[in-house]
Amino acid sequence: MHATLHAKPACRENATMAHPTSMRAMRLVAPGCQLALEDVPIRPLREHELLIKVSACGVCRTDLHLRDGELPNARYPVTPGHEIVGRVIAVGESVAKREPGERVGVPWLALTCGECPECQRGLENLCEFAQFTGCTVDGGYADYAIADSRYCLTIPDRYTDAEAAPLLCAGLIGYRAYKAAGHGTHLGLYGFGAAAHLLCQIAQAQHRRVFAFTRPGDSSAQKFARQLGAVWAGGSDEQPPEPLDAAILFAPIGALVPAALRAVRKGGRVVCAGIHMSDIPAFPYSLLWGERSVCSVANLTRADGREFMRLAAEIDLHPAVQEFPLEQAQAALDEVAHGRVHGAAVLTQL
Repeated sequence: MHATLHAKPACRENATMAHPTSMRAMRLVAPGCQLALEDVPIRPLREHELLIKVSACGVCRTDLHLRDGELPNARYPVTPGHEIVGRVIAVGESVAKREPGERVGVPWLALTCGECPECQRGLENLCEFAQFTGCTVDGGYADYAIADSRYCLTIPDRYTDAEAAPLLCAGLIGYRAYKAAGHGTHLGLYGFGAAAHLLCQIAQAQHRRVFAFTRPGDSSAQKFARQLGAVWAGGSDEQPPEPLDAAILFAPIGALVPAALRAVRKGGRVVCAGIHMSDIPAFPYSLLWGERSVCSVANLTRADGREFMRLAAEIDLHPAVQEFPLEQAQAALDEVAHGRVHGAAVLTQL
């Protein structure tokens, strides 16, 4: 099983940079705590691992669920961050396809077993023994990160480090939800944050009509959605002017499920894209009837990652990012929590 591999700490290093022995990291000691800047040791690499100098790391809503203790398998203390962009400093002895100096991206999926029924069916996103970056293994709110080379992604050259960071979760998980939504032309996006602002651009490039739903009264976010090509933008308590073929829920609010069912046509689909959601309230069967459906998406596969990065190389996406230095990770997380970031918050380092 991949997850149980332990090799001798041998590695190849970038000749231009000495292998560091410690680093700064913004750590979450326990649920409900504030992030704390700590100096932590850098352990030796295992055979398939990379040591990466972090240049950018996205701040995701999942990090809020981690902070609030809503992810049941999370371990504490932990360094959050699962949208990591950086340069390889050193590689483990069995790494064949990555070299020191190369730019790589580290996504949410950190490791799978390769042997459980889900992995054998090609559903590694559902692996019972999966590890997750910034949740069960340390992530990118730090100077350096260690990641398994087999789960890292190559990022299109057209994006800067800061622009590339949100592609690694907002883009990847959003894209898996986008595929699950089907091929209809009328797409609703509930919660217009990091993922939705990227999907809006993809949908527009593929000649779909996007209907954006924001927090009620958030005229600024609605204006932002229209600037990115949404044909309509309104509050999540409103009905769209036309029936939707599908709706994707990024806001972790269970009450939006029946609201979205009201908005989709017969045969339409509601996709829940969050890793955590408040309870879905009871609703009349009539909202589901007519072959409407509700489904969730969970995590991602490496195939999703490669497919999305090919698409991101073809479509000229314009990720909107608000940059924060590493030391201000707590402030960045607070801004995301209060919905004050249009696009994505990203921690950047020189």
